[in-house]
Amino acid sequence: MAQLNGVMMQYFHWYIPPDGNLWNEFKEKVQELADAGVTSVWLPPAYKGIGGSSDVGYGVYDMYDLGEFDQKGSVRTKYGTKDEYISAVKAAKDAGIRVYADVVLNHKLGADVEEEVEATPYSPDDRNQAIGEMQKIKVWTHFTFPGRQGKYSDMEWHWWHFDAVDYNVYNQGENAVYLFKDKHFDDNVDLEKGAFDYLMGCDLDMESPEVREELNRWGEWFVETTGIDGFRFDAVKHVRAGFFPEWLIHCRQKAGRDLFAVGEYWSYEVEALHHFLNITEGNVMLFDAPLHYNFSAASTQGSDYDMRQIFDNTLVQQRPTLAVTLVENHDSQPLQSLESVVESWFKPLAYALILLRSEGYPCIFYADYYGANYKDKAPDGNEYEIWLDSHQWIIDKFLHARQTYAYGDQYDYFDHANTIGWTRLGDEEHHGGMAVVLSNGQEGTKWMEVGQPNSTYIDITEHISEPVTTNDEGWADFRCSAGSVSVWVPQS
Repeated sequence: MAQLNGVMMQYFHWYIPPDGNLWNEFKEKVQELADAGVTSVWLPPAYKGIGGSSDVGYGVYDMYDLGEFDQKGSVRTKYGTKDEYISAVKAAKDAGIRVYADVVLNHKLGADVEEEVEATPYSPDDRNQAIGEMQKIKVWTHFTFPGRQGKYSDMEWHWWHFDAVDYNVYNQGENAVYLFKDKHFDDNVDLEKGAFDYLMGCDLDMESPEVREELNRWGEWFVETTGIDGFRFDAVKHVRAGFFPEWLIHCRQKAGRDLFAVGEYWSYEVEALHHFLNITEGNVMLFDAPLHYNFSAASTQGSDYDMRQIFDNTLVQQRPTLAVTLVENHDSQPLQSLESVVESWFKPLAYALILLRSEGYPCIFYADYYGANYKDKAPDGNEYEIWLDSHQWIIDKFLHARQTYAYGDQYDYFDHANTIGWTRLGDEEHHGGMAVVLSNGQEGTKWMEVGQPNSTYIDITEHISEPVTTNDEGWADFRCSAGSVSVWVPQS
């Protein structure tokens, strides 16, 4: 499913300026990214959200409005217009980069008309616990899309297309999830909060034939209209897992080609990820959230963290062909809801661990590559200004090494709590191999085999200036600086 030696990039972060320029910026950068070694890009949601031109894209309003209609206060989305999006996708494909579209199939927000419905309030913390009797409530659930006026689809959404909401006009102060009459929370969702079917807004009822048919129609239309190569599914732990392969297979059949898919199942319990992968039968890869958590823990604990355990209980360790590995993303970045920061000093080590090994499909984060600066309020109510460092220089070095040297057998030397390493021996087309060594403590060395006797190796990270020469059997002591990583390749 993943491209051989492919590298994905998440081309946005939460605080991208809402200037409508991202699609054009991406179009200008595609050749540069392709030359660097990026083979696929995950772009943010392209359709209109409740926040109009400032919506990051997860407050889904109208999936048919890609920045074409005057709705929610703007024609364009946060990232640009429909024409600019389609043009950027085409430019990427022309440069050899596959494009994955971010798709939210869990909820809708920003309805146009209120409706009355009977519902039972449930505890927000336990979806198995009712906290009141069935009652008549007033809810924002009727979506008419007045700006689009039926173009592409004439379906209007009503309360019966959803199973729950968390806002009652008649009792605005109550903290509850309202389950509609004759509806139930889905099975095969994450078991957090009893059954984590409901996340936010108007929760789509995936058992409704009308809902599934409309989502199928939209999928066909979206793929045909934009030419994208696959999907990143948002919030998959909140949707009946079996829905995704059904929808994806339908879209693939209609498109007449393969469409890649990766899901965001944000759980640090690797068994929960296995359950989803088993149900979806390998049709959908998953981001390796447990690996991200290990990186975060390692970065905050410093030399107290045992680097021999960096891959323990991760998806890439246990299901490497279905793991998309990452260091950071828009949800984990500072001041976001799932904040679990990987500190800057550790990011080169983390990127080496995902980009220079044989397992997993690595994903680079925009803010790690280009850097970022933004302000926002934290949960404590205070406003903070965040500066994120650019690691582009060293990531580009890793990408070059991945393209040029990361082939053949991989030998691991994970035998020290602070200093670990591995080698790639190369193959018939890519001779020379590569050695990687990193330390979260003092400077370290690793006696490792690269398979090339009496050969000189240099550190392309430029952290170590002196070259290393292998012995008659192709072994050598490869060094790294304290709290750093070095990548040793044959001297040309």
